[in-house]
Amino acid sequence: MTVGQHAAPAARPGGRWRRWRRARPFTAGLLIALGGIEMLVTLRAPLGVLLHVGPQGLAAYLVPAILVLCGALLVATPQQRVFYALLSLLLGLVSWLTSNLGGFVIGMLLALVGGALAFAWTPDKQRAGSAAPPPPAPREPADDPTEVIPLDQG
Repeated sequence: MTVGQHAAPAARPGGRWRRWRRARPFTAGLLIALGGIEMLVTLRAPLGVLLHVGPQGLAAYLVPAILVLCGALLVATPQQRVFYALLSLLLGLVSWLTSNLGGFVIGMLLALVGGALAFAWTPDKQRAGSAAPPPPAPREPADDPTEVIPLDQG
């Protein structure tokens, strides 16, 4: 064995997954989708458990379905995070009236926390491990005869 064989560190398993996950509001999207799924599950609960508050028609299924879609789209397209965050916050509050008190409060809280996390998430402009380029050096006056030098007007 030579010294050069062990010089490179071994790649950590899941490194690509970790970089992909950190490049987007993954936790926020997951919480929003889980909140919508929880609300959809509570709509299928036995009839004695259901609370009939507000209109139980199309809105009871539409609000949680849009929340699940917002969670998935938030992870897929993080550039639109503000729109999806505001929409999920609004739908989380609307679910209190349409989806059995917001999925018995649990789904509503998941959607609201996920929406707040999505709204607060900002992408990394530069990774901490990468070095910043050095600032440009100050420019020295050149001995170029075509360079214009301002005159003092004192």
